[in-house]
Amino acid sequence: MKLFYICTLLVALAYTTNAQTIYTTTTDPNHPEQKMLVGAITSALLSADTAAFKWYADSYKYYTPDANTVAIFKQHAQLQFIIFGGTWCEDTQTILPKFFKLQQLALIPDSNITFFAVDRNKKVASNLTQALGITNVPTIIVYKNGKEIGRVVEYGKTGKWDAELAEAIKAN
Repeated sequence: MKLFYICTLLVALAYTTNAQTIYTTTTDPNHPEQKMLVGAITSALLSADTAAFKWYADSYKYYTPDANTVAIFKQHAQLQFIIFGGTWCEDTQTILPKFFKLQQLALIPDSNITFFAVDRNKKVASNLTQALGITNVPTIIVYKNGKEIGRVVEYGKTGKWDAELAEAIKAN
């Protein structure tokens, strides 16, 4: 619980400090033509850069979440989410735009979501990924009152990441 609040505070401070950059832009060493972000980012950053992150709009557009899943998320719009993904990762490119569409439809405020873009070693500038046990991306962690109530790694256990998140939310 303390770790969640500390992470959220650090990200909030970084957003309000103009002299500090909260993410870095680099190229993917395996694909020098690809732009790679590392650090605290937002979905708006990805959707705005249509040249580098064309995959965002494509995945977002073709996803229609189940009405029951949207309803569960909407009923629990006060929950907090910490997301780890790689702008270089195909699973992230497929799942995260869909998550953000689900967020929009469920009216979950942007302030309830903290999104970290990781490098190919699944690390950010701090030891946060190690502290939270992040081994694969994307990883979506759900918090209620500062306590983790569930997480989905990549496509989840069933391949239905959104339904698994909804079940974790509903169960708590």
